[in-house]
Amino acid sequence: MSDFKLWIDGNAVDGASEMDVINPATEEVFATIAKSDKAQVDAAIDSAKAAQLLWAKTSISERQAALSKIADGLNENADDIARTLTQEQGKPSTEAAAEVMYTEAFIRHFATMDLPMEVLQDDESKRVELHRKPLGVVACIIPWNFPLLIIAFKAPLAILAGNAVVIKASPTTPISTAKFAEICASVLPAGVVNTVNDENELGDYLTSHPNIAKVSFTGSSATGKKVMASASNTLKRLTLELGGNDPGIVLPDVNVKETAAKLYGAAFMNCGQVCLALKRTYVHESIYDEMCDELATLANAAVVGDGSNQGTEIGPLNNKMQYEKVKGFLENAKTAGTVIAGGDVPDTKGYFINPTIVRDVKDGDEIVDEEQFGPIMPVIKYADNDDIVGSANGLEFGLGASVWSDDLDRAKEIAMQVESGTVWINTHLDFGPNVPFGGAKQSGIGVEFAQEGLHEFTQVQIINQAK
Repeated sequence: MSDFKLWIDGNAVDGASEMDVINPATEEVFATIAKSDKAQVDAAIDSAKAAQLLWAKTSISERQAALSKIADGLNENADDIARTLTQEQGKPSTEAAAEVMYTEAFIRHFATMDLPMEVLQDDESKRVELHRKPLGVVACIIPWNFPLLIIAFKAPLAILAGNAVVIKASPTTPISTAKFAEICASVLPAGVVNTVNDENELGDYLTSHPNIAKVSFTGSSATGKKVMASASNTLKRLTLELGGNDPGIVLPDVNVKETAAKLYGAAFMNCGQVCLALKRTYVHESIYDEMCDELATLANAAVVGDGSNQGTEIGPLNNKMQYEKVKGFLENAKTAGTVIAGGDVPDTKGYFINPTIVRDVKDGDEIVDEEQFGPIMPVIKYADNDDIVGSANGLEFGLGASVWSDDLDRAKEIAMQVESGTVWINTHLDFGPNVPFGGAKQSGIGVEFAQEGLHEFTQVQIINQAK
């Protein structure tokens, strides 16, 4: 019998089979979890559909209160969930604790939001009202890099809008989802939140299901295209938060030492497994050598190890597939440029790769043009401030970017030319539940967070009344 169950119709139920969950720091199985088949996907969707009809009739204040209680449940179970995140995802315990904290904070903010009716016209001829109604059942598909926090980007807003949800976790990080669903089951009516687990064989069945009204997906651009195709037969609503190869443009007037520390943090958080992480750093030739040296010093000083060990700064990659992929990027880095920090794989159990800085690379190199999603930072030299915008915009991605300069006017001028959903100035990875977040180009469709993100889970209905 599996250690963790599925949550369907408010109950913890066994799966059609079981699947192992591996600790990426040890490569050992530490738990088993229930695995769904198609019949259980149907059951989860049927449960959600029935529950949603009743949930949609509740007041917005009732839904807000429910979200606050879910946040309370996260707070009460924070230590346990953080330990789970470290075991299944690999991140250091400090980052795991922060993920739980941010998840709670996001949900608490969403619990303050509203969906007021808007009066568009009210005169002697007519009254026109804009209402936002729930869509129905929303499929929330969660990746393995932030398996708890990214639930908070999707499910709470869907629930607040009056929808019910079916959450599909990543196969490598399903336990935190199960614990989140258990908290929801103690707060919400049965069926408002349901879970399904698979080993990547049920995604198409879920996203093409006729009773799913919307899919909210976070993952790679390649998989996002498959989701979009499978949803097309029923014209489902979609929010796709996809891959990024986020550039940082460093102008020659920065304080090198201070900026290097910020660049390093933006690149190597969560072992580089962040869609918005800094993944290609363009540095002006006048400070290039000094910046490379500072970044190398930081990388060489990093403490790499099991995330449960005190003092660990960088844990393992989450899964073997990503580990092998990043090792391939490591080999390209060695041939394309000069590795000045890291570049090696520790001779130990676990999916560890030491943080790596590679210089003397250029646009067109695989290590620059492809999203590494791992602990490798390519540093590219540039000479002309105008040409650098073309380099930043040269790929199909447009999720995030940053510009670094003491001249804020010049930095903003460059930022406004960058084709990206978010462009930061003198910071990176700075986001919150009150700030809309979405990708440009092939980095996504739709918006998450803030009022714009809440609206994505609604259908506009116009009531046009003649007088």
